Amino acid sequence: MIADYLLNPNRRDHSLDTIMLERLGERLGSGKQEKAQPQSLFEVDTGSREETAEAAAALAKLEPILIERLTDQGSVKLFTDVEMPLVPILADIERNGFLLDVDGLHELSKELERDLDQMMASIAALAGGEFNINSPKQLATVLFEKLGLKPLRKTKTGYSTDEDTLTQLATQHELPNQILTYRSLSKLKSTYVDALPELVHPETKRLHTSLNQTVAATGRLSSTDPNLQNIPVKGDYGLRIREAFVVPKGHELLCADYSQIEPRILAHLSQDPRLLSVFAKGEDIHMATAMEIFGLPSSQITRDMRRAAKTVVFGIVYGISPFGLSQNLGVPQAESKKYIDTFFERFAAVRALMDRNIAEGREKGYTTTILGRRRPIPELQSGDPAQRGVGERMAVNSPIQGSAADLIKVAMINVHKKLHEELPHVKMILQVHDELIFEVPDHDLEEAKRLVKQEMEGVGKQLGLSVPLKVDLGVGKNWRVAHP
Repeated sequence: MIADYLLNPNRRDHSLDTIMLERLGERLGSGKQEKAQPQSLFEVDTGSREETAEAAAALAKLEPILIERLTDQGSVKLFTDVEMPLVPILADIERNGFLLDVDGLHELSKELERDLDQMMASIAALAGGEFNINSPKQLATVLFEKLGLKPLRKTKTGYSTDEDTLTQLATQHELPNQILTYRSLSKLKSTYVDALPELVHPETKRLHTSLNQTVAATGRLSSTDPNLQNIPVKGDYGLRIREAFVVPKGHELLCADYSQIEPRILAHLSQDPRLLSVFAKGEDIHMATAMEIFGLPSSQITRDMRRAAKTVVFGIVYGISPFGLSQNLGVPQAESKKYIDTFFERFAAVRALMDRNIAEGREKGYTTTILGRRRPIPELQSGDPAQRGVGERMAVNSPIQGSAADLIKVAMINVHKKLHEELPHVKMILQVHDELIFEVPDHDLEEAKRLVKQEMEGVGKQLGLSVPLKVDLGVGKNWRVAHP
């Protein structure tokens, strides 16, 4: 599966049967009669043994073929030194699980229920009567007929009442804003507060997520059943959900987060002298960017200016358009275009890198990361301008996001090895993209902090990065407190 994923990261199905059919022109079990199932507990199922043997034989045939293909595309070291050693580490993380305060979430659910009931009464008062808040049709009737607000967009089923529409309408009336808040709280309650306790293992009292290694085409890990990489980090209720992720008595949660990892990789890949200088001096990249964009000294840069600069930097990494940036910042499109243009004037090597990535992606059909991970981008060859635009954004972002994924996977391998050797009671319990989370006995905390920081930051030199890596540490009894 993993070898095929590195060869075909855009494909969703990496099953042995699919790989056999493609590489060998064969199917598992082809030409054999269907075996009868055992009729009692005492009857031996020889079928499963035969299927296992057949799968093993298939793997023996496939291995040299896949290794040859990986060698040809320069990904064999990524396979043998990163992806395969990561497999038992992910198994450990899944087995360890994350302790959940179920009682705390039950109390939060009751509180949310009361708040939602109060909001429904408030919404009914603003609307001049009760209606089904969850019905787009009834909501449209209230907004556009009863309240007389101007519709912004029409769909096949009527006027739109989606999030973007309600956000724009909220400047005209309080009701759309109340609906947005209601929807947000309702989603928090159903998706997290009520759902997570149902997924706790009855014996371990922990959530045991599945970390998927062969899903995201960029090389990132994903999390399912439940998705613990998507736990809210903003808002009062979101933070209180994080409070429910706890540790046993006598332990601390240690969170280690790479600081500004994607801008650092951008600096390395582009070799932009200004960016390299900022990171070499240990300066704040967003403050430095704000100073360049607005042409002001640091003493005159406001919090809003720094926030705008941060949005510009991450927007650039993801290939954002002036329109998209204007929506994110709430400024006119002409102003957001000026921010982007000024950034590229001040950091010219970044513009050159992005143009180069797009050109190489178009010529070769793929982009690569610092460890040689390929991301095919067929959209770059599309006759549809919109699809080509999607492909160009992928070509800009994939080498950066994919390199960040490579880097943290190497860090996980290094940290896991050191912990196994020196602090075997410290457990790695989750990875959330740029963050690693550990359950640490109190007596191991200081040594764990030193070891984790040392190993994670050391990956930069190991991979030959031109900029230093910085890891922020946080400690606490729950995820809210421990998040750096």
